[in-house]
Amino acid sequence: MIKLKKSDYETILAHAKKEAPIEACGLIAGHIEGNDKVIEKVYILTNVDHAEEHFTLDPREQLAAIKDMRANGYEQLGNWHSHPVSPSRPSDEDKRLAYDSTASYMILSLMDDTPVLNSFHIEGDTASKEELVIG
Repeated sequence: MIKLKKSDYETILAHAKKEAPIEACGLIAGHIEGNDKVIEKVYILTNVDHAEEHFTLDPREQLAAIKDMRANGYEQLGNWHSHPVSPSRPSDEDKRLAYDSTASYMILSLMDDTPVLNSFHIEGDTASKEELVIG
């Protein structure tokens, strides 16, 4: 299970809406309690591709986020990105670029009036939905 604070969800949502129609992106960090990943901090990073169907994290911002995680005793738990006009599920490219099978990959879809956030475990071509609790 992934546990995300409502305020962190709102931070992701606000940034994704602001960046649309390009994909917004960032990192998630926190700690693991048993089988649960508890997200303590959401990092907003720049999509250096400025693309509508692809993202690349800004390397300098990514390094700064990792330094901040270490300074605060957090583990990198995965990343998040938005799909401005497609469903909340990994694209073929998302699966191809998911190199860390221990990471959670959160995808926020803005294609409908009601945004949808899901988290996935990706291993090879297989993506399985993780239980996500926002509260």
